[in-house]
Amino acid sequence: MIYELPTSVNFGGRDWEINTDFRDIIDILLAFEDPELTNAEKGYVCLRNLYVDYEDIPPTQAQAAYDAAIEFIDHGHTDDNKNIRKTMDWEQDASLIFPAVNHVAGFETRSAEYIHWWTFLGYFMEIKDSTYSTVLSLRQKKAHGKKLEKYEQEFWKNNRGICELKRKDTDADKEAKANLEAILGPR
Repeated sequence: MIYELPTSVNFGGRDWEINTDFRDIIDILLAFEDPELTNAEKGYVCLRNLYVDYEDIPPTQAQAAYDAAIEFIDHGHTDDNKNIRKTMDWEQDASLIFPAVNHVAGFETRSAEYIHWWTFLGYFMEIKDSTYSTVLSLRQKKAHGKKLEKYEQEFWKNNRGICELKRKDTDADKEAKANLEAILGPR
């Protein structure tokens, strides 16, 4: 069992085959970060992308299917700490994450035909001594209110574009900005 990577999850008294390629899971994580999607829509994307037989999931089992999906995505860890401050963004950080993951893996992961999510996650968790690990470390320090060392402040200042997490505007935000610019003129 410890040598096998799961290709199914169990809920409702049966095993359900799942899509386990890392790209399927990252698509789910990107949906979770999308401010335009409602929680119900995010749940739908999760179930639709993960389950091979999504259409066969009884509506009464949707929550169990979602819980099993999250447990798989989180590699069996069910920490429910909702107060964790966001320090990464799969979309924004892709240009930093993939070179670091590729370094750990020893090959270009994006060109591989298939990599199990847990294998990819293992590569991801072993990222060390990279631009991404530096940026993530600085974000985590700031998120916890810790003071950056002088060299860290300098790095942040010189690399603000990759260090600061950008806020994703919803369509409503974009419309409000456009209305404000129409009134006040462009900045």
